[in-house]
Amino acid sequence: MTKIFINFEIQSTLKKNSMNTSSSSHSKKIKLRKWTLKGALISPLIIIILSLLMADPAMRIVLVLTLASIAGMFTTRFIYAIKTNSKFWRRIGLGILSFFSLLIVFLAIKWKHISDKGGQIRQEPFCIAGNLYYVGTKEVTSFLLTSSEGHILIDGGYPGTADMIIKNIEILGHKITDVKILLNSHAHLDHAGGLSALQKASGAELWISEADAELIASGGSGKRNLGLMNFLVYIGMAKFPIPHIHHKFKDGTKITLDSIELTAHITPGHTPGCTTWAIPLKENGQELLAVSIGSLTLIPSSLFGEKYDEQLQNEFNHSFEVLRNLPADIFLGSHASFFNMKEKLKQRDTSLNKVAPFVDKEGYLKYIKDAEKELKKALEKQQ
Repeated sequence: MTKIFINFEIQSTLKKNSMNTSSSSHSKKIKLRKWTLKGALISPLIIIILSLLMADPAMRIVLVLTLASIAGMFTTRFIYAIKTNSKFWRRIGLGILSFFSLLIVFLAIKWKHISDKGGQIRQEPFCIAGNLYYVGTKEVTSFLLTSSEGHILIDGGYPGTADMIIKNIEILGHKITDVKILLNSHAHLDHAGGLSALQKASGAELWISEADAELIASGGSGKRNLGLMNFLVYIGMAKFPIPHIHHKFKDGTKITLDSIELTAHITPGHTPGCTTWAIPLKENGQELLAVSIGSLTLIPSSLFGEKYDEQLQNEFNHSFEVLRNLPADIFLGSHASFFNMKEKLKQRDTSLNKVAPFVDKEGYLKYIKDAEKELKKALEKQQ
């Protein structure tokens, strides 16, 4: 009888221990899920807070947030495993954390290498009209204005495309050391990134609009920059080499060198000091005005929701008005896609008049009108 009672007690104790173990295991699983969720939410939240502190405008970088969420998730799993002395999860967590750490470092190195060139391919240089030449890549533009006393170069492309620009200048029979003045359309990585290298190679003086000088002098960071881009600039991922600014100009400033004269029209919105260049040219006795638009691409003024504040709206509306009043003949811009360069080069190949395809007043006005429509559509969405 005593034996039966003892066996019963042992079985009862084992059953209780089994139930307690099962309950404890279930409780741990619930806690583990909670910690995982916390990690996934906390990491992007930290980046968002940093971005709000560093910049006002928005650019949602999904890849960065996703990697941060995954890294945060496994980091908290690892911490929880250590706290609960779970050897299995500690080993798994450490392995996965190490893997993602290496992956992030690898992607960061690759991203930096690729971003330096922006995926750009060299475009064969050509004469647009008169003494104005195209020396940029297939998408990001650079323009060379020549004279007997020296040359003016507009835009430096990405940090990794400066060599392409130099090569194109040489193909045209000119030397980079003959470039005396460097100009910029706006202070973003894809247009200002190569200015420092070009400045060192040429010894040229750099002219920058007053409103974009801060962005240039900081290597790309500023209150009106591309949202999370400031975060990437601060960690070195999107920072471009800083050139020396010799002169700061205001709206309406005329830049002259020998027979070259071009006028700076500040057309803010895309950046505070975004500049449109008006360039008088002569082609076979005909006077033409080439206008290279800085950019009318919308950049929101808040981190999320694509909000456009009153200041930004006023800037874009001012730019639309300024551009409409310029008597443009030849339509150019900081990106080749703005003025459909690819199609115009095809037309140029079959045309007796090589300048004719670029004389495009209709395309110029359409670009402005389309940008106005985009702003109107964006404002309707935010209401």
